[in-house]
Amino acid sequence: MTDEPRLSAQDMIERLSPALSPRTRIRAVTALLAGAAGAVFVGALWWTEPGPLPGRTHLAFALFTAFCLAWAAYGGWLLTRRVPLFATDRVIAAWIGLAASLATTAVLTVVAAQRGTGVGPVLAVGGGFVAVALALAVRAQARRAALLRRRRELSGAQPGRTS
Repeated sequence: MTDEPRLSAQDMIERLSPALSPRTRIRAVTALLAGAAGAVFVGALWWTEPGPLPGRTHLAFALFTAFCLAWAAYGGWLLTRRVPLFATDRVIAAWIGLAASLATTAVLTVVAAQRGTGVGPVLAVGGGFVAVALALAVRAQARRAALLRRRRELSGAQPGRTS
């Protein structure tokens, strides 16, 4: 027998994986750098436009900058995590992707309708991106739920409790 007390499942998980895996770290750094570079690039384009821009162009630049900053913030947040995430990172990334694809599709549809160039191709391509992003969000939610369910099973917690 040992003199050590029995550890709960949560304590064992925290001791086994105190830091992010190399793969997750690479994803985090990539998101941080790509988001920051995208925000700088789009911001520089927006700032250096030679003349006044229409309102929808300002809206598009603002949306693209906001989404780039969201990815940079996501990458920074992910790099600072020192506890098991139970697929929370994937859920957040999926929701950012879904929001970006929905907003981009909406803005491009409005622009196409105002120009009279036909919204069919825009809706087809945008709908494809939205469908893929939605499928990834559903898959990430399911993976997180499965991991949390398994953690509850291992720790013997109540079925209705999540943390």
